[in-house]
Amino acid sequence: MKKMVTLLAVVGLFVFSGCSDDDKDEIFDTTNYVFEVNKVDFGNNGEGITGRFDYALLPKDVLLVYRLGGVAPNGRDIWVQLPEAHYYDNGTIFNYKFDFTQDDFKIYLDGLGLNNIPNDMRYNQTFRIVIVPEVGSTGVYAKKANTKNEYSDYYEVIRKYNLNDSNVKTLN
Repeated sequence: MKKMVTLLAVVGLFVFSGCSDDDKDEIFDTTNYVFEVNKVDFGNNGEGITGRFDYALLPKDVLLVYRLGGVAPNGRDIWVQLPEAHYYDNGTIFNYKFDFTQDDFKIYLDGLGLNNIPNDMRYNQTFRIVIVPEVGSTGVYAKKANTKNEYSDYYEVIRKYNLNDSNVKTLN
């Protein structure tokens, strides 16, 4: 009888140790986590661009958007994280903003006096969209993510999360 109980215990151990309801072992292709949207023009109502992803984001993925703000003296692009606020003496106040779902994104302007925004801020804008995979409390990159402030530096995000931006995929 002792042998039978021992055998059942061993079999039970193998059966229950194979059960798991988490997907932490799933491997995701990380080749296209950086996208670029070029030549974005904003209308007087703030309407910008809406786009779709080739695949659905996971629930714990974080989407970050950066606007090309210029070029540094060393030739490196300057990427400014959204939302990005601008204030003018004439009362014009606006923000570059974005929202997203698992399937799509929208980049738009929000504020007062949108029809008074200078042309160089309204037309021909370039944005980088970065998907940081699984940044949740239990996600793959959770241990690396402590505060939202660490996302402000585009190059630091790329380095920290080991993302490849050498072959950025253009969405438009």
